[in-house]
Amino acid sequence: MNAAAVLGPSWICALALCAVLGDAFLPFLPSGTLVILAVLRTSEVEGAPLLLGLGVAVASFLGDLLLLNLARRGAPAVRRRLARRPELATSVERMQAALAQRTSRAAAVIVIIARFVPAGRTVLDLAVGHSPASSRIFLRWSALAAVVWAAYIVSLGWLNSHWFDTAWLSLVVSCTAATLISGSIARVIRRRRRAAAAC
Repeated sequence: MNAAAVLGPSWICALALCAVLGDAFLPFLPSGTLVILAVLRTSEVEGAPLLLGLGVAVASFLGDLLLLNLARRGAPAVRRRLARRPELATSVERMQAALAQRTSRAAAVIVIIARFVPAGRTVLDLAVGHSPASSRIFLRWSALAAVVWAAYIVSLGWLNSHWFDTAWLSLVVSCTAATLISGSIARVIRRRRRAAAAC
């Protein structure tokens, strides 16, 4: 079986991988939706979900690596973005403080959870990139987080493609579930942050 047969409609797979790579910089990109769509378009092809999951994990890790390096080098685009968005700068400072106060294992949990929160990946990469600490340990956790998120989003699309007969219903259910999960995690984080601030 050739690569084109495995990937099926290669353009949607390529678009999904580009979105996963790019949403470290542009968190509004619908990377999760595009990955689910790519899974639905290739779910009947043997080995496609596994291959797509691997590609998503690699693209996710590379996006982190690129943004981290840009932040480390003080890229003008990164500085301008932080200067224009004080709320983003505040989130970055808060993330730096959270990582500094945690053990290595607890920091790993933060890195993984950040993958499931809207814009959490961007804030995390910028926080580590502006930290004087070594980023070597972070990159290990980032690789793990990339694998966890890729397995989650691909499995979500694959399972729904087998539970429902129509592709559009599978897409709607998968995207709704992903949005609800991300929203729930974000609410829990905000609730804990408010509780900590009140103490």
